Amino acid sequence: MADGNGSPAPSVWSTEVRRVFRDVEGKPVFGILVAADNKRSEEREERLTQATASIPGALLWFLLATLVITVMALGVCLPRRNNRGQLITLTVITALLTTTLCIIRDVDRPFGGIIDVTPTAIAEAERQATRDYTMNHPASDLPCDDQGNRRST
Repeated sequence: MADGNGSPAPSVWSTEVRRVFRDVEGKPVFGILVAADNKRSEEREERLTQATASIPGALLWFLLATLVITVMALGVCLPRRNNRGQLITLTVITALLTTTLCIIRDVDRPFGGIIDVTPTAIAEAERQATRDYTMNHPASDLPCDDQGNRRST
C-alpha cells in the first residue's frame, strides 16, 4: 500500500483462516473467530480505501491551470507604477493557493509526499505475528516471504 498498490496475499490468508473455521463450527469459539475475521476484513477495506487517492490527477491539474490563469490575469491588471502593495498581495495569495493545492494532494495520498504516513500499526502487527509464530514453531521458518507470498512447503 505504501507504493499505491494492494497485495492479493491477505485474501489468500483469509481463505486459509476460513478453512480452519469449518473445524470449529458449532463450538463456542466459532462466533469469536467469525467476528474477528469480519473486523479484520473491514479494517483491511478501510486501509485500502484510505490508501487510494480520491481526487483525480486531472482535477488537480485543472485547479493548478486555473490558478496560473487567474494569477496571470490579475498580474496584467495591476497598475504599472506604485504597485508594491498589489504585487505583495498577489504574491502572498499565489503562495497560499499553491500551498493549499499541495496540501490537498498530499493529504489525499497519505503514503507518499511531504506528509508521509508510515505504516507503523501494520508493521507492529507484523512484528507481533512473526514473534508469536517463531515462539510457537521454533524449528520452522516463516510460511511466507517478506512480500507475503507463500513459500513452498
